[in-house]
Amino acid sequence: MSIRRPHAQKFPTFWLAMAGAAQAASVAMPGSGQAQGWLQILSMILLCSGLAGLVQNTEKGRATLKRAAWQGGVFAAAWLAGCFWWLYVSMHQVGGLPAPLAALAVLMLAGALGVYYAVASALWVFLVPGLIVQRPGLASALFAALWTLAELARGRWLTGFPWGAVGYAHVDGFLATWAPWTGVYGIGAIAAWLAMRLALAGWRWRALKPLAAVGLVTGALHVFAPSFTTSAGTSRVELLQANISQTDKFQAASGVRDALAWYDSQLRSTREPLVVAPETAIPLLPGQLPPGYWAKLTQHFSRSGGMALVGVPLGNRADGYTNSVLALGPSTAQAYRYDKAHLVPFGEFMPPGFVWFIRMMNIPLGNFKSGDWDQASLLWQGQRLAINICYEDLFGEELAIRFNDPKVAPTALVNVSNIAWFGDTLAVDQHLNISRMRAMELGRPMLRATNTGATAIIDHQGRVVQQLPRFTRGSLSGTFEGRHGLTPYVRWTSSVGLWPLWLLCGGTLALGFWRRRQNGAVF
Repeated sequence: MSIRRPHAQKFPTFWLAMAGAAQAASVAMPGSGQAQGWLQILSMILLCSGLAGLVQNTEKGRATLKRAAWQGGVFAAAWLAGCFWWLYVSMHQVGGLPAPLAALAVLMLAGALGVYYAVASALWVFLVPGLIVQRPGLASALFAALWTLAELARGRWLTGFPWGAVGYAHVDGFLATWAPWTGVYGIGAIAAWLAMRLALAGWRWRALKPLAAVGLVTGALHVFAPSFTTSAGTSRVELLQANISQTDKFQAASGVRDALAWYDSQLRSTREPLVVAPETAIPLLPGQLPPGYWAKLTQHFSRSGGMALVGVPLGNRADGYTNSVLALGPSTAQAYRYDKAHLVPFGEFMPPGFVWFIRMMNIPLGNFKSGDWDQASLLWQGQRLAINICYEDLFGEELAIRFNDPKVAPTALVNVSNIAWFGDTLAVDQHLNISRMRAMELGRPMLRATNTGATAIIDHQGRVVQQLPRFTRGSLSGTFEGRHGLTPYVRWTSSVGLWPLWLLCGGTLALGFWRRRQNGAVF
């Protein structure tokens, strides 16, 4: 036995890493439809089986809890690194950080975020002795609660980094029906419950029961759920995509000159009533622009009757800088300005103690001020447009704040982005799926104007209506339908945020501690 034990310890680690990689593939590879969601659940079943095996192991104690933490941590680190490996591109290929350091930084971030899931796994193994046989449904609910708490902590604490949340694997799957009710975190909780329930049932016939229950409820919601929103009318829009590489974007002799000339030409020549240019489409402060550049654009739209939304940095050294969107149009629209509220750590502000890391890269990073969370929508031709900039559409609970007053709730969402930082990678597809999930949660169309892709019109059900080929220069003209009304997700998140999920999962965790104490389980 002493000879075989080392192999028994290494074998699960390898397969858990492979399962984590499979989960990363399910989240990070859009376009596979139903199979995408099933791959996520199947990969998580292996983690759940490993944890259940530790509970049934006769050798209990701290070593078992450490092993549970190791299993959860390895699985999560492989999954997260597989989801955002493209950060390597921004640090090495764009920023010039040496390749080994860039790769190490990605792995360290994945490992640090994986700690949340390591703690969740160890807690589950600690709490469920006696439950997995007597009450497998409750044991599965406890796992779903702990998993969701880990997802919430990753998505909210320390500014939050929820990229790659497992719910996105189901954007085209059967669980997507839950998006307007529970949001992406709720979908992840259902998937976690299913995975553990199937792991505890094995491959016996009773494994069909949880599938049947979830299938029936999900099917009923899909067929019988009311339409939460109504039409607010249709409007036309043109979305611009200059396709300027990040290495050229801030180079005066190439990217800056190219951007100023191309966007000036496109904005002036548009025939649509609304035209949208992406994040930092104008890569200079207004005071740094060629004489008369901004004034001519402003005059053009004040006379044309149309309106433009243009991404541009604003501010000065004394008052600070903002990553902003300005409206150009009639006098009623010219006063509108949106300042990005949820800033990207390391990209738009420098966390204390990490200035040394930023200085190692040759990237023109800013230390921006954040805007208010509840900024007003822009009223235009019967539509109320809610702007969000790039990374902000990861946070559905923050976008929902703008729906707090139903009388002035947005009818459409507008996302302006620049993820040229990450090159021709899956980050483009992932960000598109993130926007699709927000459209389903909030019941609103999403208009995406990006530098390199994916520039697209998404309807209120998360379907891509039109899309411009990524990494090409051009514009996308089309029609979108604004919507009135609130989804259940908007109703609860706009008033209390994600607290119902925190409390529900926390209550389930408290129940787990109470039952463990009642059963007198020893570990």
